[in-house]
Amino acid sequence: MLISIDWIRDFTDVPNLPAKDIYTRFTLATAEVEDVITVGEHLEKIVVAEIISFEKHPEADKLNLVTFKISDTDIRKVVCGASNVKVGIRIPYAPLGVKLPNGLLLEAKKIRGVLSEGMLCSEEELGFAEDSEGIMELGPDAPLGMNMLTFFKMKKDTILDIDNKSLTHRPDLWGHYGMSREFSAIFETPLKNKFTKEWSDNLKKNFTADKSPMAVRFDGDSAGISYFGLSMNNVTVGESPEWMKARLKACGLRSINNVVDISNYVMLELGMPLHIFDRDQIQGSEVVISKLAADSTFKTLDEVDRKLVAGDTVISDSNGPLVLAGIMGGLNSGVSDKTKNIFIEVANWKAAMVRRTSTRLGLRTDSSQRFEKTLDSNLTERTLLRTLELILELCPEAIVVGKAEYAGTNLAETKILKVETSLKKIKTVLGYDLTEERLLSILNALDFHTEKKGESLLVTVPTYRSTKDVEQEADLIEEVGRIIGYDNIIPKSPLDGIMPVKLTELQKVQRRVRDFMTLQGKAFEVMSYPLIGESLLKRVSWPSTTPLKLVNSLSQDHDLMRPSLIPSLLEVCEVNTKNFERFRFFELGRAYTADEKTFSKEALHLGAVFVDKDRNPYVDMINVVTNLLSGLNVTPEFVERNAKFENPLISAEWIGNHPFEYQNIRVMGKFLGVVFSVHPLVLRNLKIKGNVTVCIFDLSMFENFSAKDKTKYKPLSKFPNSTFDWTVVANMETLASEVLNSCKKVKLKELKNVEILDVFTNENKKFLTIRATLADEAQTLTSEFLKQAEIALIDATSKAGFNLK
Repeated sequence: MLISIDWIRDFTDVPNLPAKDIYTRFTLATAEVEDVITVGEHLEKIVVAEIISFEKHPEADKLNLVTFKISDTDIRKVVCGASNVKVGIRIPYAPLGVKLPNGLLLEAKKIRGVLSEGMLCSEEELGFAEDSEGIMELGPDAPLGMNMLTFFKMKKDTILDIDNKSLTHRPDLWGHYGMSREFSAIFETPLKNKFTKEWSDNLKKNFTADKSPMAVRFDGDSAGISYFGLSMNNVTVGESPEWMKARLKACGLRSINNVVDISNYVMLELGMPLHIFDRDQIQGSEVVISKLAADSTFKTLDEVDRKLVAGDTVISDSNGPLVLAGIMGGLNSGVSDKTKNIFIEVANWKAAMVRRTSTRLGLRTDSSQRFEKTLDSNLTERTLLRTLELILELCPEAIVVGKAEYAGTNLAETKILKVETSLKKIKTVLGYDLTEERLLSILNALDFHTEKKGESLLVTVPTYRSTKDVEQEADLIEEVGRIIGYDNIIPKSPLDGIMPVKLTELQKVQRRVRDFMTLQGKAFEVMSYPLIGESLLKRVSWPSTTPLKLVNSLSQDHDLMRPSLIPSLLEVCEVNTKNFERFRFFELGRAYTADEKTFSKEALHLGAVFVDKDRNPYVDMINVVTNLLSGLNVTPEFVERNAKFENPLISAEWIGNHPFEYQNIRVMGKFLGVVFSVHPLVLRNLKIKGNVTVCIFDLSMFENFSAKDKTKYKPLSKFPNSTFDWTVVANMETLASEVLNSCKKVKLKELKNVEILDVFTNENKKFLTIRATLADEAQTLTSEFLKQAEIALIDATSKAGFNLK
């Protein structure tokens, strides 16, 4: 979007700063400036000259050597190819160094061997016309040496090319008056508001008591919100004045005629689009705003037939559609050179409906772009009156017939937004020491009205900022911050104290579990995805359940919340056994189950897996889990499977349960874990070779449980301990815990520990290697005592039915 600084100065005094300073401050405070264009700078260097004589170029028939004077003492010569060169005429001369609007930089150069000192300019080269023939003749009274800027009573202008995307949320900035308010706040200069109540009342005096020749009406639901219409007679269509044409051109619009130019000028000035009809082309005595009942074809002002569909909003007369609401007018009712009587339309439309129709038709106009931003209906009347003011100025004989006709919502009932804030809150958020005086001046400059309520401020938001822009306190703080300039706020460290956070009991347990499993259990931690698919449950032969299912999942392989960690752990095994023969890993993850009352329940589980291709890691897993739970101050009991008591962590129906290598972990009378070897049938489905042992333990018990630390510290023994290994024979169904319990029945205070060292089998027998650790803190154990202890341990296992191998 192009913004003219000269136009901005109609409403506020922008300081005479270099263009770079202006656009830098505007970019930092409001919106990004993509380019800066200087208009009229070349005209200040181009001056009036008079041709003294000319002669044919010696090397070219179509070129002349023209001698001219800028003053009686300043005589120059150029090469010129214009056909209208005559002695005595006064013309514009561009000296060396001038850069013309077409991008040509005049430099000293020879043309067919003759040096030319600049250029005699045509209207096209001055930028006054798109095409021209010959040099521009200025008339005999043009003062010699006067520059073109002064001669044509024009002003230099700076044009800011602003990125539209940065103004999407600011419909109030799609016009020069709204932009002027920003410049006023940024540069702290007063805003010249000419659109006062007095100005409005004076223009309304032009209304008459006559009946308006054109009434307005809404017919049912449509995209319309509010609609003003005003009829005028005796309008003279002609050329616009130079100042208006110059401003329109600076903003990228070409001049058409004074009436059409006024509609474009007001839109660029106030940001509210409008449309002017040739009233004599309207059939009937009213215009109706309604939705199309059926599909139809409509020829717009650009002479293109548009295919409208049922539901599109149009403004119609008794003969059919005249305007495609909020987008473009029709060809038949447009203003022409013959227009005498006009009907001015200023309306506001629903943004979403305008955007939908514009997108479908592939027709985005200056009007539709503004209505898509959600404009304020309270600005429609001001736009109508400004249009009336300019028409009366450019067409003095024009008169109003009747008064402004209105249809739509009651503008007096527009909801006013008020937001409460405080100086303290704004200073805290911005981190800037702001005075109350400065705060109030910024808010007032942006047209926010403030009211003090003790330490708080009640800020009234103008309706044109509350459409979809300022909605809450944070938005007000942003307004203050950007006007101050974020580059002026010195970065500081946070004022909040950084205090250590106390860990919950469950968090402490998780840290201890991770430390133990990595350092003592020699396992890697993994993190699997909690979303699984039905295909994984089938591969691990998981019992039929109804897991929680995502309504809108990304894929079928990730549409279920896992009911247990076991399928995820086995999937990790499946991947890693392709590359490793033995490994250990664990995961602290959550399992999810459905619940009628709370919809779902989730529990934090520890899942550990030991895999070994050559030997069974089942005993190793039991030892690691025993030591882990002991380190957590929990006394575990390993009990065999019992049909009367089901473990909630694993279904008894799952075929992956090993018939013998299976132990429930009971803590304080509850089944909170399980250690088992995975059945070969499941391993075969997953193409896993070797032995796989899994442990699942519910860590949720630690959320509301803190076991007392029973650790007692004592000096390391000065005397050595002694270990004794022996192997016993047992039946295949015998549990390792039965063998260990038989050893623990030996009444020896020197017996410190008994553990299973190894297990191996033949066709129908199981052989368990047991290790006993003996020690005495007061003395070294004698060989006689050790011999008696060994005999006692062997006798104890033998009496239990486990003979020495």
